Order: sequence, then structure tokens, then C-alpha cells
Amino acid sequence: MGGLLKLSGLIDAITERIGKLVMWLILAAVIISAGNAVMRKAFDIGSNAYLEIQWYLFSAVFMLGSGYVFLRNAHVRIDFISGKLTKRTNAIIDAVGMVVFLIPLCLILISLSWPVFERSWVSGEMSQNAGGLIRWPVQLLIPLGFSILLMQAVSELIKRIAFVKGLIPEPFSDDPGAKIAAADAAAAVEAKAAAATAKAAAAKAALQSKLAKGA
Repeated sequence: MGGLLKLSGLIDAITERIGKLVMWLILAAVIISAGNAVMRKAFDIGSNAYLEIQWYLFSAVFMLGSGYVFLRNAHVRIDFISGKLTKRTNAIIDAVGMVVFLIPLCLILISLSWPVFERSWVSGEMSQNAGGLIRWPVQLLIPLGFSILLMQAVSELIKRIAFVKGLIPEPFSDDPGAKIAAADAAAAVEAKAAAATAKAAAAKAALQSKLAKGA
């Protein structure tokens, strides 16, 4: 389990970095939107490309940020139900939901959206609006976003299982201290496994030594 917890930590770090980068896309969308409005109102200058890049950026924030939202446990929950359940029960429900619903959904949508992106890439599909943008970047966001969400779902599933087994603290917090505790738990599990392996090897060596002396 120690190796899986290390994998979970690596996925969390990647998702965290992606989430921090995606935040800047919100600022970019605001600046472009404001600039486009000023140019249109003050100088009567407009561009379909500027209009489309706004919803491209919004789509990027929505799709690429979904894994970060999952990592931060900021997704929608039915609080009046989950609040009445124990953390262990919530962890089990989460794990079942990931295995039965979320992970299969991500795999299905990745497989369905990738050919759409591929056709757009090969054909060089353009916007139907005059001066619009190429379409493949925004279509790539769909399989890419669900790939990030799938990756984070795997990480969260590992953490839920480890929590149910009592290996890590509760995995529902975005507190950095919880992440450090989870990393320490992963190291402890790995150290315990290494110690058990060394102990077994020593016992085997002792047994072989006794057998050799008896012979």
C-alpha cells in the first residue's frame, strides 16, 4: 500500500500544479473580456476571435480544473446526508461511487471525445464565424479534462481505501497537514514492509544455518 500512497501523492502534486496554472486562465479571460468590451464600445472594433477565446478559456478552467476541485474536496455533496454519516462510511460510499460511476464515466467520455478531437485536428476544422478560431484546441479539452479527473479519481480511491484500512488520517480535508500525514503514513507503511521483508530474510538465513549445522 505504501507504493500506492506514493503514487497518490505524485498524482496530487500534479493536479495541484495544474489547478494553480488554471487559475491564471480566469485572469486571462477577465482581461480579454474587459479589453474586448472597451474596444467595442470606445472604438467600435470587435473580433469573433476575442469572443471565442473567452469561452475557450472558460472551457479550459471548467475541464482542466475538475481534478483540482476533486483534490480539494470542493465538489458538490449532499451535506445533510453525508454529515450524518461517519467518515468511514463516507469513505466507503466515495470509493464505491468512484469505482461504479466516476471512473467508468471518465473512460467512456475519453473514448468518445478523442475521435472528435482527432477528426478536428486532421481536418483543420475552423469556427463557422468570420475571423473565428480553430476548433481542435477546445475539443482537446474534453479528453484531457476527463483524463485529469480520472487520474485524480484513482488517487482519491487509493486514499479512501487506505483510510478505511486505518493507514492514513481522514482524506476529506485540503489541509496541507493532512497531506504531510498521508505522506508520512506512506513512508511508514513502506518502512514496515521493508522491516518485515528483512525479518523474514533473517529468519530464513537462521533456519538454513541450523540445517547446515545439523547436516
